Amino acid sequence: MTANRARSAGTVSPSTGSPSTGKASTRELILDTAERLFAEQGIFATSSRRIAEAAGQGNNWVAGYHFGSKADLVRAITRRFTAEVERSRTQMLAGLDDSAGLEELLGCLVRPWTDRFEALGQNSYFARVCAQAMNSPTLRPIVVEEGSHSDSLEQTWEALDKHFPSRADLSTELRRGMMQHLIVFVCAEREGALAEGHPTSRQTWADEANGLIDALQGIITASMTDLSPSPVRRRPYGRVT
Repeated sequence: MTANRARSAGTVSPSTGSPSTGKASTRELILDTAERLFAEQGIFATSSRRIAEAAGQGNNWVAGYHFGSKADLVRAITRRFTAEVERSRTQMLAGLDDSAGLEELLGCLVRPWTDRFEALGQNSYFARVCAQAMNSPTLRPIVVEEGSHSDSLEQTWEALDKHFPSRADLSTELRRGMMQHLIVFVCAEREGALAEGHPTSRQTWADEANGLIDALQGIITASMTDLSPSPVRRRPYGRVT
């Protein structure tokens, strides 16, 4: 998948490859179109018919044929994005040694996302899709599950664990959740502003990453206040970024 991948809502040109190649091309077109419409119009406001029309497909149920439900579409979109990020994060981790500090480790958490959004440019939609999914009780488990398959993400969080005030208390659990929400929603806000031609607080995605890393360091290193245990155990946030 490249940064200039086609995401137009126009008519599809006839496939010149094998049937399997044509099917894969249609699936990719449906993913591209659904991701764009989910970002621009909302996941739950976008119908299968609208996706088919925008993708130039005559069959109004083509998205369901290739992917199943809307939740399955969100899963496929998340899996595709996560695969690209996984490659980038794996390379970053390989470049670190045992002396890597908190800032470098947080860079492995944040920069694979921001670098990918910068590479996609005007074709960047995933941050807004992910932000919506994170706010949905039905879709959040999907993006969390897809993130849990990332070996590089697990490795990054394990390395970060030693920097938290305590590794297994409620405060640490809350901080991890705050960190993931901050990354997702700051990226979604910037992505949306760029798409609509609005000014952004930071000039580049690299600058945005630097700001996020500074903020995340503050969350991790802030002094800890004793928290009274709740009678209802909070669900783990899971790992998305």
